[in-house]
Amino acid sequence: MEIILVVTGSIAAYKAADIARRLIDEGLKVSVAMTSNAEKFIAPLTFEALTGSPVFRSGFPLPGEEPMGHITFSRGAQLALVAPATANFIGKLANGIADDNISTMLMASGLPLLVAPAMNEKMYNHPAVKQNIDTLEQRGAIFIGPSKGALACGDVGEGKLEDVEAITSRVIEELELKRDLRGLKIIVTAGGTREPIDPVRFIGNRSSGKMGIAIAKAAVMRGAEVCLIAGALEVDPPEGIQTVKAETAEKMLEQVSARFDGADALIMSAAVGDYHTAHVPTGKVGKKEEWDIKLVKNRDIISEMSRRSRSGQVIAGFAAETDDIEKRGREKLLRKNMDMIVINDVSRSDIGFGSDENEITIITRKGETRKTSKMAKSDIAEIILDCLARLVTGGETVSGRKVCK
Repeated sequence: MEIILVVTGSIAAYKAADIARRLIDEGLKVSVAMTSNAEKFIAPLTFEALTGSPVFRSGFPLPGEEPMGHITFSRGAQLALVAPATANFIGKLANGIADDNISTMLMASGLPLLVAPAMNEKMYNHPAVKQNIDTLEQRGAIFIGPSKGALACGDVGEGKLEDVEAITSRVIEELELKRDLRGLKIIVTAGGTREPIDPVRFIGNRSSGKMGIAIAKAAVMRGAEVCLIAGALEVDPPEGIQTVKAETAEKMLEQVSARFDGADALIMSAAVGDYHTAHVPTGKVGKKEEWDIKLVKNRDIISEMSRRSRSGQVIAGFAAETDDIEKRGREKLLRKNMDMIVINDVSRSDIGFGSDENEITIITRKGETRKTSKMAKSDIAEIILDCLARLVTGGETVSGRKVCK
């Protein structure tokens, strides 16, 4: 989820760097826009270092630059936050003045608007400023603060930029983000494994990794610290999430095992191969009429983690089935001693492997069942995490494990 942070020319502009950092810590993508006066208080390089993205600046584009940046910059964002907001910039917004790149961009964006004023108390209480604030509030803008305190000019009064934490919390509140996984460490596996049969060939499966990536992204947005352990992916891993490559079943076992003891939950959405070749030649095997390959069963990651898990750790697995999916999923849940299992029917071409949509059945250790309709994998991820959150934070215990209510 992305927000636009607009920084204007107030002495409090330096606090915008802390706002950006805190929002990024909350799992948000932050794109920063700065007025020319803001750049006199704090350098764009500061925000570029914090966000990893270029700052959208006030001057109109130079030859060779994006000519429609005032239109394209805000695409994909869900909210705009102006912090700090000067009396001048509030006046521009209220009166429809679009005389630079920043004011033009906001007018063209149509985004929900949060405004955190910062100015001298007399300026803040001036009838013109009050009228402009009233106008913006009538249009749906939300004002955060200002608070009372010592001002830069030496006066004490109302006009100080609201506390950074309060601004961050209001942004989270307005975005209606769930933060029920805050402070939890979660391992998510994604993609398919590949077992080499010679230096150029492998045995693999059709998993794209889209479901695991959707879960990882959603978990970060809900406050979790996520490690994504990825096999072969058909999509790029998400930016800002720790990602570890592990293309074979054995490598994935090693990476999961190394992190499992410190994790609160493991979500095994990767399609891990059941077998590897007994012997991998050092050179490419030439064409043959027949090629006999001996396969050896891989160690099962979930079963091994389950044996060493501590009370309160949650283990969730996936089952890709084609027949009797609930029966087979329930058997796998009990056999591997999981807390919950997510089952999908991979015989269908419209869901599952490679698709942007899925339709699942979740079964918990106590036998509760939840079925979904066909929906986007991003929505499926939220349903899976709803159950996981209850497993981690509450619920009854079965053999030292919590179960979803």
